[in-house]
Amino acid sequence: MNKKEAKERIENLRKQTEYYAKKYYDDDNPEISDFEYDMLMVELRNLEKEYPEFKSKDSLTEKVGGHVKEGFEKVTHEVPLQSLQDVFSIAEVNEYIGKTNEKAEENNIKNRTYVVETKIDGLSAALEYRKGKFVRGATRGNGLVGEDVTQNLKTIKTIPMELKENIDIIVRGEVFISKKDFEKMNKEREEKEEELFANARNAAAGSLRQLDSKVTKKRPLNIYIFNVQKIDDKQFNSHFEELEYLAKLGFNVNPVRIPCKDEKEVEEAIKKIGKEREKLTFDIDGAVVKVDDLKFREILGTTAKTPRWAIAYKYPPEKKETKLKDIVCQVGRTGVITPMAILEPVKVAGSTISKTTLHNEDFIKEKDLKIGDTVVIQKAGDVIPEIVEVKKNKRTGEEKEFEMPKVCPVCGAEAVREEGEAAIRCTGIECPAKLYRNLVHFASREAMNIDGLGEAIIKQLLDKGLISNMADIYTLKLEDIASLKKNGIKFAQNLIDSINRSKQNDLYRLITAFGIRHVGAKVSKVLAKRYKTMDMLMNVTSEELAMVEDIGPIASNSIREFFLQEQTIDLIQRLKQAGVNMKYLEEEGEDNRFEGKTFVLTGTLEKYTRGEAGSIIEKFGGKTSSSVSKKTDYVLAGEEAGSKLTKAQNLGVTILSEEEFEELIK
Repeated sequence: MNKKEAKERIENLRKQTEYYAKKYYDDDNPEISDFEYDMLMVELRNLEKEYPEFKSKDSLTEKVGGHVKEGFEKVTHEVPLQSLQDVFSIAEVNEYIGKTNEKAEENNIKNRTYVVETKIDGLSAALEYRKGKFVRGATRGNGLVGEDVTQNLKTIKTIPMELKENIDIIVRGEVFISKKDFEKMNKEREEKEEELFANARNAAAGSLRQLDSKVTKKRPLNIYIFNVQKIDDKQFNSHFEELEYLAKLGFNVNPVRIPCKDEKEVEEAIKKIGKEREKLTFDIDGAVVKVDDLKFREILGTTAKTPRWAIAYKYPPEKKETKLKDIVCQVGRTGVITPMAILEPVKVAGSTISKTTLHNEDFIKEKDLKIGDTVVIQKAGDVIPEIVEVKKNKRTGEEKEFEMPKVCPVCGAEAVREEGEAAIRCTGIECPAKLYRNLVHFASREAMNIDGLGEAIIKQLLDKGLISNMADIYTLKLEDIASLKKNGIKFAQNLIDSINRSKQNDLYRLITAFGIRHVGAKVSKVLAKRYKTMDMLMNVTSEELAMVEDIGPIASNSIREFFLQEQTIDLIQRLKQAGVNMKYLEEEGEDNRFEGKTFVLTGTLEKYTRGEAGSIIEKFGGKTSSSVSKKTDYVLAGEEAGSKLTKAQNLGVTILSEEEFEELIK
């Protein structure tokens, strides 16, 4: 590699590491594994060492990643919260110990012992106590300045609000979520169809950095203290002695702390932690080797980023080979069909893996996966198992190609993949896999607006077998509903009345309630007004739909596919029999004063939300848009209106104040 190539590679690595560090530290949403990031940093560090003329203070090899999140007060750390130098082999550990021992020899240091601790995979924080009382806590941030998260830290039960001695002290610890609590959290999120956390570290970091401490309180955060940053009127000789004292004060101290007298014992401690890491109740991403003698630490000193008295040994991700026995498809609550790998059970990083997600059709093609393949399994971030490699040289010729299903494996409805999407979805409106979600949407305020028919009641009705599709809502009896609650007659009567009222809803509400992909309330109103009846809408072609304003080719295909499904036809027939209105209810003397007019809403209105103002505009036949153009007729501007207002002024678009808007709708 010549100098020009080296410079280009260094610049590219800096951009990559800055980007991935931001995703990890600031967004709590990493895009690559810790190991992949570490390897990029190793390459960057080696290149900067080989070509020192290209070194920069802005490189992440010279500074700690992370920034202060907007919304938090900044805290300047009295003692910097540095990061550790990573090493990836026992040889590098021994080299480090050799160098520190040489330094000890030079300075006549007799105590050359070490302490090996678990490197907890969480978010670092500093806790400050005055006269024994907890007064402030902050995240590491960039090492020099962090975020004031005092209120959030107060929600962590293992942080003492008052110590057993009346002292001034600042300690450093790692906030984390235990393996058991993490699994429970993700299971609950999966049931609610919320995005899963990638690993426990991100869950902990995101929880601690919440602007609302009420959210943090709901998260099962814990903390282990591992260092004294500053203490007044107290002297210690060793780090191990400090840790013992912290435990006596009432701190939850890192439970794995192994004193070692030489490099052989350090190596044994690292291997012991590696061997038993799966038995730990918390995740780790390495073992920390620390010089024990505190006076010797002062002699060794620090760099701008790392202390010279400690290093972090990073364990390599464990990989195992196994057989891909089969690929089966699961249907989620949103209708997404996900392929799952069925594996010959194999133990990876302490867990027995027998299946893992294959994400989507593109992932299978990219990996060139076939049923019967020998594959390599790795736990991404030591949490989520994934297939990282196919051993094509072990193929026998008996392997089978896999194709994603053309119909839903649960209900038999057509399975479609829309342009620009990786997911394949079930189109069946009565698919049991997504029935609960569909029913909740059907009864919601923006759809059929059935007051009283919320998530909990729908779940009870499903569990008791009282409903199995949307039309069954209209066959519910008073006694069925009353049985759900103690003394539930009044509640049941109110719900029955609400269900009956919903039969008289406008056609657009029913269209909205179907939950057709790419069709919200706005498009539903356009469809109801144009086609007047459900029968007319069911028979319209996708080509004709695509010609309708506000309905593009993707939405038109989605609408047509929906109404061609047997499940849809059957459901609509049963809703008709139940007396649900199927017609557009054109109001007498309908006021279309804004017909053909386009409004853009910007800023904060005093009397209306944007949604309410938009509904009023649509009620009078107008439409709303999210962007200003020459075709915009009015911009309704509230307080703190920004770039949209400026653009409207430049284009000569009519600007309306809230008072002027009210004059128009009188």
